[in-house]
Amino acid sequence: MTDAVLARLLAGQEGFVARLAELVACQSVSTDPAYAAGMAQARAWWIARLTAMGFEGARELAAGGHPAVTARWHGAGASAPTLLVYGHYDVQPPDPVEAWSSAPFVLASRNGRLYGRGVSDDKGPSLLAMETLGAFLAEEGRLPFNVTVLLEGEEECGSASLARILDENRDWLRADAVLSADGARWRADLPTMTVATRGNMAMEITLRTAAKDLHSGRYGGVAPNALHAMARLVATLHDAEGNILVEGFAEGAAPVTDDDRAALTTIPYDVAAHDASIGIAPSGRDVAGFLERLWLKPTLDVNGLWGGYTGAGGKTVIPAEAHAKLSMRIVPGQQPKRVAAAVEAHLRRHCTPGATLTVKAARDGSIATAVAGDHPLLLAAEAALEATTGRKPLRVRMGATLPLTDIVSRVLGIHTVMFSFATADEDFHAPDENWRESAMPEGFAAWVALVRRYGARG
Repeated sequence: MTDAVLARLLAGQEGFVARLAELVACQSVSTDPAYAAGMAQARAWWIARLTAMGFEGARELAAGGHPAVTARWHGAGASAPTLLVYGHYDVQPPDPVEAWSSAPFVLASRNGRLYGRGVSDDKGPSLLAMETLGAFLAEEGRLPFNVTVLLEGEEECGSASLARILDENRDWLRADAVLSADGARWRADLPTMTVATRGNMAMEITLRTAAKDLHSGRYGGVAPNALHAMARLVATLHDAEGNILVEGFAEGAAPVTDDDRAALTTIPYDVAAHDASIGIAPSGRDVAGFLERLWLKPTLDVNGLWGGYTGAGGKTVIPAEAHAKLSMRIVPGQQPKRVAAAVEAHLRRHCTPGATLTVKAARDGSIATAVAGDHPLLLAAEAALEATTGRKPLRVRMGATLPLTDIVSRVLGIHTVMFSFATADEDFHAPDENWRESAMPEGFAAWVALVRRYGARG
């Protein structure tokens, strides 16, 4: 017998895509103040949609940064469990716009995929989750447990005010666990549950070597070049094989054990195909070595490097100032601020004599997190995936970071289970970000199964 809620969702996919197009059109870039109007438009859109679906108290929660959007349905009663269902409405900048095959804020469909900024990370999966919950309210008039919705507006720029939002709204947001529509599944062809993430930390550095930019003919050879100095400085962070050379960087990091490596060998993965898919030279790594670097080892990356003249044509200038953005993915046992301090100390030791180095670190960063293997929500999610795919999902880790998992654990004392139907190969944050159209029926079926299974436990 077909589930009536699922049938309703599958029959309404055309309307779902139309609403997703409206949401993608909201230019909700959180990191750039120029997009403030798009952020407000997205919040208004969500408040109206959640209200229309039958949620109560839809409104903004502000704490100094971009507000979150919240609403809830608590009709299951005080004795029923409560889930905090999380997503985010903000997106990354569309740059470079010229690299897109279609306009970044206009939903486009081609070759079985939907294209647009945020369509996969995270507007599509968030809308899928909320529409599933709304379908239960429309079809059955209720949910089998209480739900509070939280749609963050700063996930893409570090979740700076999320802790304050949680702390100042504890009573409204109190829940037994978090179910996140964000996080991404590992592969579309393999059912998986992500049970751990790396943490992160970031910083921006500025190197000044002179009082002003100088003419490269009049001063070339006698004045220091800030870009040359910056290039030498960031080159000291790694050896030729990419190993991190920062003293104290890995302090406290949990060692990778033989059991860890043995577990990685059981996960099917084609490393050569991965390398080819992103256009890099074959790494030659086996699966265990590849996944160890991706999931279990910390990283330190230069995300941006600039200075001097970067416009069209030439300008013969010796730049007085150069800049770089760095990010670190950290593993269990590492503390973000300690890692940042080690990196700053390294940079100051290796800075060009006479240059001035300024370091601006992110506020707090996030620690690595994991959900307990016997968590009721995790077990319900795994059962839902097995029921809808016919295969028991593998438990995997994620090299990326979901700031929520650390913050909500510290502030509210609850854990997060990720149940996203975005996939890692959909060009998150890049031009031509896309989302498989097949994720809609797959996601609807799995979310309906999860709601029914978690509701039955009470």
